[in-house]
Amino acid sequence: MTTIRTAGFTSVALALTLTAAGCASPSPSAAPQAAPLPDDAVVSDVRTAEEYTEGHLDSAVLLDVSNGDLEAALADLDPAVPYFVHCRSGSRSAVAVAMMRDAGFADVTDLGSLEQASEATGLPVER
Repeated sequence: MTTIRTAGFTSVALALTLTAAGCASPSPSAAPQAAPLPDDAVVSDVRTAEEYTEGHLDSAVLLDVSNGDLEAALADLDPAVPYFVHCRSGSRSAVAVAMMRDAGFADVTDLGSLEQASEATGLPVER
């Protein structure tokens, strides 16, 4: 019986060690690196003007999807350049990306939230 308890204890200890190792914070060198944006890329912020003034990505173009600004601008946007779209949480950016793709824009990336967009692009948030 002692052998079984020891083996069981060893298995539990090993499982806990592996679980703890998997939950450990990654080292700074393991952090994902921001991918450089193409030179002709357009970063679009599809939040409201009020949200934009509270903080936005450096060089982001405001095209509010909620009030129709994005839809009105589609005819004037170049469908041949890559677009990187973000909002506050990722909901409106998903709507904007679908709208742009439906309008014939082939290279449109949903960056999700402002923070996710900053991480993905390496662009600072201007406040």
